[in-house]
Amino acid sequence: MKFGKIMSRIGKKEIIIPSGVEVKKDGDVLSVKGPLGELSRSFKGDLDILIENNIIKVSPKKELENLALWGTFASHISNMIDGVTKGFKKTLLIEGVGFKFQLEGANLLLNIGLSHPVKLEIPKGIKVEVEKNSASVSGSDKEAIGQFCANIRSLKKPEPYKGTGIRYNDEIIRRKAGKRASATS
Repeated sequence: MKFGKIMSRIGKKEIIIPSGVEVKKDGDVLSVKGPLGELSRSFKGDLDILIENNIIKVSPKKELENLALWGTFASHISNMIDGVTKGFKKTLLIEGVGFKFQLEGANLLLNIGLSHPVKLEIPKGIKVEVEKNSASVSGSDKEAIGQFCANIRSLKKPEPYKGTGIRYNDEIIRRKAGKRASATS
């Protein structure tokens, strides 16, 4: 496998550091500090991360067996910079009779048709806002937000017959016809 022939489109792009954002590299750990917080991540592997003149370049040190890490590392760095400047937000919707989200201190209570409300601790760095049948999860760490939302959704996945459950705001649930519809045809 020739190194010059296989290139990562995302990996070879330069990442521009916006004003107000400070990026430091200490060994394998990259730290990004901005107006919305500070994130740090360990980048181990055969890739070089060079910071010069408000530009970050990610390049392989030598020929790799798996060049997928090149684009992955560049994407993680870009997400860290976007997180401390703009932040990330996901919205969850809940549907069902008696189903609701509630905030209780640093916990999120979910009434999802069980005999008791389900209590989830909100991780540090994540902010949750509740309105009627929706919960907005926001913060600077894209992975933490995605994992927390996935944990919430896994408690009561949307079901295709009545559409009850927890789903993402932009998620489309394909509805199925029930017994009544199949009996008439």
